[in-house]
Amino acid sequence: MFGQSSEPITLARDVKAVIIPAGDELTLREGTMGFLTQALGGSFTLYVEGSLFRIAGTDADALGKEPTRPPEVPADPTDADIETVIWQQLKTCYDPEIPVNIVDLGLIYRCEVDALGDGQRSVAVDMTLTAPGCGMGEILVQDAQEKIAVIPTVANVNVQLVFDPPWNQSMMSDEARLQTGLM
Repeated sequence: MFGQSSEPITLARDVKAVIIPAGDELTLREGTMGFLTQALGGSFTLYVEGSLFRIAGTDADALGKEPTRPPEVPADPTDADIETVIWQQLKTCYDPEIPVNIVDLGLIYRCEVDALGDGQRSVAVDMTLTAPGCGMGEILVQDAQEKIAVIPTVANVNVQLVFDPPWNQSMMSDEARLQTGLM
């Protein structure tokens, strides 16, 4: 399970965590020891006493890591500029069990940017899951929503979880299929 990418970690403070794959939230206490098994897209997967936990990037300091900085946009950005940054942000959202981002997994079905006036924008995203019963679904939706909400000029974000059409492996990018050994 670990390989060479595991890194021993001792929590520097109490931190909220989500149990993978159940999706239940709990608090891991300061001094808890575990192994960092994945650090992708600003969130972290921690292995502690036989269980996996997702730690949000905003709590990186609890792991002795640096939090991710918000994205930059060009001066006076167009809707197309903002959409490009949205897709970049969505590529930093990872399924905590699969080291592939949600865009390359083919989980994003729609991304719309609408001008609200005064340079502000509303964003609507439809996304799905690799399996409808995944306990991490709401966590992935929240991660996508939070990563879009920090983009300058984005005033409203609505990320909807949809299951039509059902996801299948053909929706993955070639890179994702290669990465997961499905090519």
